[in-house]
Amino acid sequence: MPSAEPSAPPPSQLHAPAEPYASTRLDVGDGHSLYFEQCGNPGGVPMVYLHGGPGSGCSPRHRQFFDPTLCRAVLFDQRGCGRSSPLGELRYNHTDALLQDMETLRDHLGIARWLVVGGSWGAGLALAYASRHPGACLGLVLRGTFLGRPADLQWFFDGAGSLLPDAWQHLTDQVGCTRWDEVLQRLHAGVNHAEQSIALGSALAWEAWEHSLSAHTSITPRALSANDPQAMSLLRKYQIQSHYLSHQCFRHGRGLLASGLDTAHLPTALLHGRLDWICRPEAAWHIHQQLPASRLQWVEGCGHNPFEPGNAAALVATITHFANHGNFAHWGAANSVERPL
Repeated sequence: MPSAEPSAPPPSQLHAPAEPYASTRLDVGDGHSLYFEQCGNPGGVPMVYLHGGPGSGCSPRHRQFFDPTLCRAVLFDQRGCGRSSPLGELRYNHTDALLQDMETLRDHLGIARWLVVGGSWGAGLALAYASRHPGACLGLVLRGTFLGRPADLQWFFDGAGSLLPDAWQHLTDQVGCTRWDEVLQRLHAGVNHAEQSIALGSALAWEAWEHSLSAHTSITPRALSANDPQAMSLLRKYQIQSHYLSHQCFRHGRGLLASGLDTAHLPTALLHGRLDWICRPEAAWHIHQQLPASRLQWVEGCGHNPFEPGNAAALVATITHFANHGNFAHWGAANSVERPL
């Protein structure tokens, strides 16, 4: 699920803004071309960042999670997202295609193994990638993981309504129903409606619900004209997201950890906000129980937003620790939970 971001990140928690030393597009077939960039030190520890969504994209702020002296950070926009093209394309856009895109990109860059860093949907995608290609991974950093299980969808489209009943009613009034699977179906139909005003209204209602859960307060949908340049990118984002969620992330209800035991001995750091109302902390606990080599750090007082000061500081420290040590053996000892092997 996408992360709502504040207008400006807390500078004390992040590395200084930086420009990529290389950026271009890569043809991955099926009519898709991925935008990707490389940041930091070309001789540093290779790392790849997987953005949230599905349907979001990378931003310049995501570069600031990586120490530019230690990391060779690769950031890319997934199929149909951000600066990749065609924007919003749903054909040949599914989880397995994204996993293959990562391998195509890794091979193109000549990287033998990389640390896979993901947040929210990106963290679930990282698990699926590591399960498919464990030999390509140095380890995993998973923040606020979305696993794509039916229970996760039911929580987001129903259960979380008990936390913010007024915001929930704004959403259900828009779609005209309250049962979680019908809410998702109607939002999917809404954002793909031929009438743009209806499609945009559905996207704005969905966005407001997400932002409400992220901010822990009721936020009403913003006013956005169909002629506003932001309208089309917002629609494309939620069309992709509804495409994935209505197909259960193309995992037939098994979730993104279904074959995760293939990653059991990869160094894995789990970060999860105690107050995450979008992706429940239970997801991180579940992964931790399934992966014996994992370590889990609860981020106290934080929700889902990666740029909350506590979340940002924890993620930066985790990535830097791996860049310095190549493992998580002594990472976050004061705040982490470790399972014995």
